[in-house]
Amino acid sequence: MITYSFEDRKGQSLQEYLYEHVRADIISGKLRPGEKLPSKRAFASNNGISVVTVENAYGQLQAEGYIFSRPKSGFYVSDIGEDLIPERMERTGVRKSADRILPEEENEERGRRFRYNLVSNSTAPDNFPFGTWAKVMRKTLTEKAGELLKTPPTGGVPELREAIAEHLREFRGIDVSPAQVIIGAGTEYLYSLIVQLLGRSSIYGLENPGPPKIRNIYRSLGIKTVMYEMDQEGILPVEGDMERADIIQISPSHQFPRGIVTSAGRRLALLKWATLRENRYIIEDDYDSEFRLQGRPIEALFSMDREDRVIYVNTFTKSLTSTIRISYMVLPPLLLERFRRELGFYSCTVSNFEQYALAEFIAGGFFEKHINRMRKHYRILRDRLIRELKSGSLGGRISISEEDSGLHFLMRVDGSQEDRELRKLAEEKGIRISFLTDYLVEGSDPEPYRNVAVVNYSGLDGEETAEVANLLADAWKRDK
Repeated sequence: MITYSFEDRKGQSLQEYLYEHVRADIISGKLRPGEKLPSKRAFASNNGISVVTVENAYGQLQAEGYIFSRPKSGFYVSDIGEDLIPERMERTGVRKSADRILPEEENEERGRRFRYNLVSNSTAPDNFPFGTWAKVMRKTLTEKAGELLKTPPTGGVPELREAIAEHLREFRGIDVSPAQVIIGAGTEYLYSLIVQLLGRSSIYGLENPGPPKIRNIYRSLGIKTVMYEMDQEGILPVEGDMERADIIQISPSHQFPRGIVTSAGRRLALLKWATLRENRYIIEDDYDSEFRLQGRPIEALFSMDREDRVIYVNTFTKSLTSTIRISYMVLPPLLLERFRRELGFYSCTVSNFEQYALAEFIAGGFFEKHINRMRKHYRILRDRLIRELKSGSLGGRISISEEDSGLHFLMRVDGSQEDRELRKLAEEKGIRISFLTDYLVEGSDPEPYRNVAVVNYSGLDGEETAEVANLLADAWKRDK
């Protein structure tokens, strides 16, 4: 029976402590692939902890792909590939050192036709902390008047970079120097910096299906891209196929649009791939990791990297509002030196005023409170919408998946109607909605992805869920 001492937890919760120790034993090989783990009740009794603690720790390990369950049998250790574990993986703590046009790309005039937007992640006005933001801005104007008129460093003002570094340390387990944090006005700008930093001759590998916007950005920058198919664990590492790209961009904590979490084994395979050739890197887009609604946040790939091959990218457009165009990337040390040497002449593209205001918002604890409040709000909103969809006349024809993290879930609709017909019928009822097939690159096989709607619910309020469910049920009647 597996036994751990819980006496020296150093402030960690029992759940977090248990998760990290089981995870460490899996990575080290102490717990072997296929080995059955103790039942939750037996594990709890043997270690003197609650069944709920074990259940939550198992749930997190399963979400990240370290363990899997078999019905009526229990939990087992996943095969994450012993030969894929980097040599320096002995430490398991935080890191120390012409596509189709999607609805969100339609012009504003057409967008006004729709009453409910289930395509783009928007922020309802009632959910933005206007009062706190106004207070922060007034304080910034009063206390930072002199600094507001100074030219900031290329990477952004030190206060914001320090606040982000501390947030990453507390929330994502990423321990980096503030100097590694580079601020930019939107991820599009940061991608252009990455392209210049890594060279325009590099070939970028992207997930398929994936956001057409990313493909279009790289195309506009003159970059060649290749597409990688996916299964339920992430990018498929087909032998020989991985040699086509120099840079791979993924969203391992919550892929868009499929919503899957890249498994631990697949993450380690990608990290090993990056070390096999010079100038290979992975871009980790962690775009909505704050909104994992079940369990703790998924471990960042950056925190697993021991060879400085991961570039971490995130944005505040999802966690605050799309109109606050502040994003950031975290560069590994060697790339940071190259960035300073080759791109240090660039000016920061975000105004000092916004940077100092956001720094105060984060350092003052307001951002954490906002995220906690919104996580609760979105959990209730998601549950209510799913409940309304399942309890209505559409309930017998749909199945919901990938609803535990992020601000969208998938909804498969049974029937013979094509996606374009389902979309048209929903639009006639005033609902904008997209399907997995919308996000496939041209020439892909659409068959595995047909009739799966991508439901973004962040722009709804609790009073609208019933009407949205009723409108979709009416739109997609079998006799249409």
